[in-house]
Amino acid sequence: MKSLHRFMIALTVVGSAALPSRPVSAAPQSSGASSAAGSSAQSRARKALATLPPAVRSTVEAETRNAVLKGVAREQEHGKTVYEVESLVNGRSRDLMIDAEGVVYEVEEEIDSAAAPAAVRAALQGRGRVERLESVVTHGTTHYEAQLRSRTGKKSSIELDAAGRPLR
Repeated sequence: MKSLHRFMIALTVVGSAALPSRPVSAAPQSSGASSAAGSSAQSRARKALATLPPAVRSTVEAETRNAVLKGVAREQEHGKTVYEVESLVNGRSRDLMIDAEGVVYEVEEEIDSAAAPAAVRAALQGRGRVERLESVVTHGTTHYEAQLRSRTGKKSSIELDAAGRPLR
């Protein structure tokens, strides 16, 4: 999945406008921001669900039933229309890629390091502080994406398979 914008509102409904091809970024909110702004963004996202194809809408509604819907973006991958859904579940990001038929083919979830396989934890050890770790399941295959910060403050990222081997 492409790098995700941390604070993203992908749906902006103006009249009966369709989904934008690219997400619209919103300014990050401070932790003291009112929940009204967040619920407003969620409300816009929920209203824009009506613009999705029925199969995609049904999948989004089912997959975000117990989540905060942050946004939906229509994208083109390999000449096909797909939908990227960003949500929060228990304060952690959970993002989905859904094809035009409503089938979820990728799930990216933020996880605790302790939830990763031992081989992944071992591969990350000594590389710096893990600032974010995500489990990514694509067509049934799992890999892990980690964002790290070295002792000198340099940021880096690495992708590992379930056996802890670097990808790419």
